[in-house]
Amino acid sequence: MCIFCEIIKGNIPSKKVYEDDNVLAILDISQITKGHTLVLPKKHFDNFLDLDDEYASHVFLAAKKITKMIDKAYKPLGFNIINNCNEIAGQSVMHYHLHIIPRYEKDELVMNHNDNSNKFDLDEIALKIRG
Repeated sequence: MCIFCEIIKGNIPSKKVYEDDNVLAILDISQITKGHTLVLPKKHFDNFLDLDDEYASHVFLAAKKITKMIDKAYKPLGFNIINNCNEIAGQSVMHYHLHIIPRYEKDELVMNHNDNSNKFDLDEIALKIRG
């Protein structure tokens, strides 16, 4: 059972902020920051790698619209638009979704990035990815 599919069907309550034929957006129950929203395609895809192009377009256009709605309502200083793809990357529900996380001054959300560029040959990596 996919909890997001059950929410989309209306079998589990949620706090809906947006809906159209292809997308449902709900408040994340964890609310990392005020207005933290999940954008869900109504069709089930396990993760970003499974998402088809048509739904990708719908999800991203809806995310842009919802981000503007949150911006108008709360005037955050910025946003993180995040997708975690697979469990190792933090995906806890195996139904593709985007997180829209408004950012506020002193919101205590810390995202650290390590600079490992000295460990890798970027030319080699680019060549391998290009095939």
